[in-house]
Amino acid sequence: MNQEKLTEIYNKIKAYQKIIILPHARPDGDCMGTAFGLKDIIEQSFKDKTVFVSGEEADFTKFIGRVDTLEDEDFKGALVISVDTGNQERIADQRYDKGDFLIKIDHHILVNSFGDIEYVDTSRPAATLIILDMFYLFSDELSISQKGMQALYAGTLTDTGRFKYQGVNGDTFRRIAMLYDRGLETETVYRYLDTKSEALTRFKGYVLLNYKKTTHGVAYIEITHELIEEHGVTIEEASSLVNELGVFEDCPVWALFAEYEEKIVRGRLRSKGPAVNELANRFDGGGHAMASGVNLGTWEKQKEILNALDTLVKEYKNNE
Repeated sequence: MNQEKLTEIYNKIKAYQKIIILPHARPDGDCMGTAFGLKDIIEQSFKDKTVFVSGEEADFTKFIGRVDTLEDEDFKGALVISVDTGNQERIADQRYDKGDFLIKIDHHILVNSFGDIEYVDTSRPAATLIILDMFYLFSDELSISQKGMQALYAGTLTDTGRFKYQGVNGDTFRRIAMLYDRGLETETVYRYLDTKSEALTRFKGYVLLNYKKTTHGVAYIEITHELIEEHGVTIEEASSLVNELGVFEDCPVWALFAEYEEKIVRGRLRSKGPAVNELANRFDGGGHAMASGVNLGTWEKQKEILNALDTLVKEYKNNE
């Protein structure tokens, strides 16, 4: 961690009375856990400050926190903090530039720089851990409630695959241990994360029965708008099943492609072998080496990236 830059961020937080935190569009557990964990720390530590989280909501992240509805006027004189977002286009509330000062806190491989202060730590497998780094540095001055601890814990769990993914190390557990030392209660978090609707459970069966594989070993599933309606699940729920395809020995790369609003096709790419982030960058996406997202637009584009992924796996297997 960069103590000097975290101190700079901390001093900016102390200097502003109004702070607006912005997660990314199509929110996941990490961006919401980061946003609401940071919000809670600020509110618990500085009772005179006003803190908002503005952006989109997803059904499965509502237990972490609910976003605020803000007017343009609310951004005037505010410190704006973008969390878990690699580029400006993906910030859920595009009024990020209407505040007084902008901070970027992220852990993805750098796509493009923005913000008056930019803090990117790709060694952290979840953005929540950057907030915990700051909490660790200034623990004598900062407080956190049970709700804030659960938000940070939930975000860490979801982005690390419950501590299974690349990047998890001793520091990961040392930061989480701070929460346990302060009385973290995990039962509520696991209850929400482990509870699935009957419709989603049935749809998981559909995925496992209908996935396809490319010639050289990319497992993938295609989810249309009609399928979503037929099975009575949300697009967020359906997309959460991507890792169900990560169990096959002969498929080091897997993907889930789905139609979002206005039938725009997006994809989630995962790997336990070759890095997929550079390929994702070519298809209006990005992310981590082993987990990235892409914005394809059409099913024709999906065919293009499938061919590229298949070639990537072929080269990977040839070099093993």
